[in-house]
Amino acid sequence: MTPVQSSRRDGQAKRLCLLGATGSIGDSVCDIVEDNRRSFSIETVAAHSNVDKLAYRAKSLGARRAIIADHASFSSLKTALSGTGIDVQAGPEAIIAAAREPADIVVSAMVGAAGMRPSMAAVEAGNTLALANKEALVCAGHLMMDAAERNEVTILPLDSEHNALFQVFEARNFGAIDKVTLTASGGPFRAWSKAQIEGATLNDALNHPNWTMGQKVTIDSASLANKGLEVIEAHHLFALPHGQIDVVVHPQSIVHGMVHYSDGSVLAQLGMPDMRTPIAAALSWPGRCEAPRVERLDLAAIAKLTFEPPDLERFPMLRMAFEAIEQGGMLPAVYNAANEVCVEAFIAGRLAFHQIATIVAMTFDEAHKGSSTLTARARAIEDVEAADRLGRGFANAMIGKLLSGTRTMSYT
Repeated sequence: MTPVQSSRRDGQAKRLCLLGATGSIGDSVCDIVEDNRRSFSIETVAAHSNVDKLAYRAKSLGARRAIIADHASFSSLKTALSGTGIDVQAGPEAIIAAAREPADIVVSAMVGAAGMRPSMAAVEAGNTLALANKEALVCAGHLMMDAAERNEVTILPLDSEHNALFQVFEARNFGAIDKVTLTASGGPFRAWSKAQIEGATLNDALNHPNWTMGQKVTIDSASLANKGLEVIEAHHLFALPHGQIDVVVHPQSIVHGMVHYSDGSVLAQLGMPDMRTPIAAALSWPGRCEAPRVERLDLAAIAKLTFEPPDLERFPMLRMAFEAIEQGGMLPAVYNAANEVCVEAFIAGRLAFHQIATIVAMTFDEAHKGSSTLTARARAIEDVEAADRLGRGFANAMIGKLLSGTRTMSYT
């Protein structure tokens, strides 16, 4: 079957700027592009520091430009792409500049708060944004959505849950929406007791039952912090208060999101747990393109779908995300910053898995004591970055006290 053509009026392929080309999301984006060469072309690929993979991506996709965020890696990338004619650049500022250049879609798949400025730059330039970088909305949601409205930009969610909602969310019937439901697999510790979770190792946390993702996202899935971040994203993307956002644990990861309407109807999006499905839906929107590598859903073979409420005692990171929305201001940025610091410490062996939630909770307490401005709404991206720095500083201080033995940590 012929791939669906792009929605551009001239019938040409959609031009993509891919930020985060070497991660798991970047891999899936590249699969979709390679399977739909007539529909998509890659103008720019960018990555943090993986020179070899970035060079491979640039050559295999025929990119015009390759950007490495790490200045120290510039010469290595230049050598790897010597003779190809591909423009090689380096530095975060080059990535931001690329996001501003005209493109049909800027794909923001960078990990962490570093993705905020490029995502905002794309929106301010009027480029459609396909967003996988959670932090852009978690930390700067009001600013991002205001900029999107001001510049008449569509933000296309790449997360499977938000993309599911995007596909069945009837904006024309916004007033008839009771709530939306995000599903969570429950991660590797869904059936673990609190005592078992306290003894969890890094390998345990990385053993996700359904999804293949990067290290940070996989650990966040194990703590349900990832679902907490997604709740904050949904709050901004769909302009819903936290009381209209629900989470249900669905171990099979077949139902990705549901929208509940006032007449009792519930519209859901289903599919196999494969990121190429939501990515294909976003990149080809408002049309559809092919994803031949995705296994097709066979409900008879699966036979049973189960659902259960999340346990907020064993997984307090989800509870704290709802609290961050309720308290408002820049506390979601503090939540994200503290979690990033704690996950890095856990990976490095400096922190136990269960202590991630404890230190994030203590960071919240310090944030309230340390700066009342954190409960105020951000006026500019600099305010968000300041909140991010404060959150990191508080979290690092708490970890330092733990390691020095001056503070006893227990499971929140």
